[in-house]
Amino acid sequence: MGVGRTEQTKLSKLKLSMARMPFRKGAPSGPAAVCHDPWHGDAEQGARLVGRYFRFDRKEYDLTYGRAPVTAWPVGTWPDAARRWLYGFSWLRDLRALGSDEARLVARKMVGAWIANPPGGAMAEDACTTGMRLASWLSNHAFCLASADHRLQKKLMDRVLIEARTISALLPIPFCGWAELSALRGLLAAALAIPEQSGFMVRFLRYLPSALERVLLPDGMAVERSPQAQYELVRELAEMSMMFRAAQLRVPPVVEASLEKAVPVLRAFCHGDGGLAVFNGSGEGDVRSIERALAQGSRLKLIASSLPDGKFTRVALGKSLLIVDGGNPAPTGADQSAHAGTLSFEFSHLKDRIFVNCGSALLAPWAKALRASPAHNVLVPEDFSSSDFDVRGRISRRPAHVTCKHQTNGDAHWIDLSHDGYHPSLGATWKRQLYLGDSGEDLRGQDILQSERAVSFALRFHLHPNVIVTQDDDDVIMHVGERIWRFRQRGGGLAVEPDVYLARDHVEPTRQIVVYVDAKYAETTEDDSQRDDDAAKLSAKPAGVTQTVSWLLERIPE
Repeated sequence: MGVGRTEQTKLSKLKLSMARMPFRKGAPSGPAAVCHDPWHGDAEQGARLVGRYFRFDRKEYDLTYGRAPVTAWPVGTWPDAARRWLYGFSWLRDLRALGSDEARLVARKMVGAWIANPPGGAMAEDACTTGMRLASWLSNHAFCLASADHRLQKKLMDRVLIEARTISALLPIPFCGWAELSALRGLLAAALAIPEQSGFMVRFLRYLPSALERVLLPDGMAVERSPQAQYELVRELAEMSMMFRAAQLRVPPVVEASLEKAVPVLRAFCHGDGGLAVFNGSGEGDVRSIERALAQGSRLKLIASSLPDGKFTRVALGKSLLIVDGGNPAPTGADQSAHAGTLSFEFSHLKDRIFVNCGSALLAPWAKALRASPAHNVLVPEDFSSSDFDVRGRISRRPAHVTCKHQTNGDAHWIDLSHDGYHPSLGATWKRQLYLGDSGEDLRGQDILQSERAVSFALRFHLHPNVIVTQDDDDVIMHVGERIWRFRQRGGGLAVEPDVYLARDHVEPTRQIVVYVDAKYAETTEDDSQRDDDAAKLSAKPAGVTQTVSWLLERIPE
């Protein structure tokens, strides 16, 4: 295997060397066709970039230039995720949103600095990041480069040709989830900008179908099982479709068919406020951008009714919405944003979120904590997580078995779930039963932990920051908008504790309901057939232990 990887590395280096060889025919002086960037930018981020700093994952970083700021790409000790974002140039739309002459000059200077002295390293040469960079340059050409001098425009097109040849040489790229489409979108942008390089379009059309098979599950869910990844995937496909239409070319049927599957799934992951459900590396997102992605992706406002491959269950009843994660984390290669949130759920009513997962982060100190099970609406025994992560952020252990069964009679819904993610550490299996009825105003659950020994655990219900909560003896009263809800439980000790929420632009304090169960109150269950047989008792396995918590969330009538 090691020899195979070495040969593959040598082949990749050879391909890259050939891609950068001098051209027999130079690039044109300008793009033949471009599709203008259809997505909204952040003017506040644009103002930061003009001020020589930027904000990424709730932290601010400086842009430090060398002695020759006109030709030197800025340097800094940025985290890898922030560096990848800078190298992708998607922030050009933020400068465009600001729209000032100074913003235009900053954009032009930074593009020119990359062209003159492109950074080296694997990240700069990564096919996905390169594709994003190419597409950003060309889609924002009218804003920052159309009025530039002819020498810079010619240098840009020369660089576009080099980087497009780099992507073409690296295809097919290793499995990496939705970002694979960024590489192909960049190649498409170059193919439309330099149509005489017909090989770019040939390679795009050749590798797109297999890429879509890898990143899109049969039911239309992104392979990452993440609402955020679903949003990114829909944007990639929608922009490809717009690029073909802007060039007055027929949209490939595989793009249209993929959008028809993916858009209803994205819509299914939107709460009543228009934002995304918070699972597997997702935040609420920008509602305006989500609506635009949905509108550009499809004219039909369809919602996916089931996700048999994505393993999520969506129940809309009355004015309430329940979304349940009933599957294993994403497979290796697409698990960089996966969380240990198996069997977690979110619940909202109208435009008000009530039960939410805690959010996500790309950087320390929050990234690791938010991926762990306690940051989700799940049962957590002895602070263990249902899945573990290695030093690269990939999943190193996951549940071996996850089950989910959904039944309904039209007036009410029953969901039975289980997983054995706690079995390696505790010999435990967790079963969760959920019920939603009474026009969506009666949510009930029963959580059962079956283990080899008594185990202490906490059952966590994270509340959205907009929920005002008070504890009244054995009840928790929640003011949600203009409505009042009540939480009750049986089987443990009830507490309301401080919490955090990181699904929007900043860290927000909030509260969580926690039901604590002490191991010493566990109920022991034995096999009755063995009680009268002494020999069987001597050879039998230790008695099992069952611990149960039942709970109810109901709306109090006005």
